[in-house]
Amino acid sequence: MIFENKTIIVTGGSRGIGRGIVQTFLDQGAKVIICGRRDLIDIPENAYFTALDIREADAAKALIDFALEKTGRIDCLINNAGGGPPIASKDASPRLTEAVVKLNLLAPIYLSQAAYEALSESGGSIINISSVSATRSSPGSMAYGAAKAGLLNVTTSLAMEWAPNIRVNAIIAGLVETEASADHYGGDKGMAHLSDSLPMGRMAKPGDIAKACLFLANPDNSYVSGACLEVHGGGEPPSFLKIAEAAHKLGQ
Repeated sequence: MIFENKTIIVTGGSRGIGRGIVQTFLDQGAKVIICGRRDLIDIPENAYFTALDIREADAAKALIDFALEKTGRIDCLINNAGGGPPIASKDASPRLTEAVVKLNLLAPIYLSQAAYEALSESGGSIINISSVSATRSSPGSMAYGAAKAGLLNVTTSLAMEWAPNIRVNAIIAGLVETEASADHYGGDKGMAHLSDSLPMGRMAKPGDIAKACLFLANPDNSYVSGACLEVHGGGEPPSFLKIAEAAHKLGQ
């Protein structure tokens, strides 16, 4: 039980990928600090919840203070909260763009800075949950993709600047099936079609991302820092394959 009595902070830990990460660390004996914008009713044993909007800079210190008050230490900060609505770039308002960048890029920066002292004392680590949107074009979610790309730079920059006291790593997550996926992808048929098109024949589960977090948070992996670990099941088939196939059929 490597994580027994260790304190893990998970932003956006009340649902989706975050909830999977929370439960996985609880199963390993950790104490988990969860934050989200909405109150959480079913708080698991050995978990502590606080309602915060991490897009606000002052929320970072409030979350770190809450964690230290409840457990007295911080061993890993997992910047998981993120997202952004799909919208044509020409229609995205400045207010929406700013909100997306705040959530996906600025909030992890603020939280990492606020956690610096506590993580230095524990010899802890930071894990930033990024996305395949960071490494490919993201039409319809430009600000999200740009922010997640920036998060990878934050990861490698802090890994160098804060070594050897704090390790900083990132996960480049692929398509993950959560409670909101069916609505996003058009129901069960849409989900099945999408899964069939992926190399592994399925989307990731929150547990797949959580297991990668266990690896990166494990202090035994003390030389793993600045890593941007791809957890995408082989990636997304490139669109040029379909274009080439369609062109070949037209040429016959």
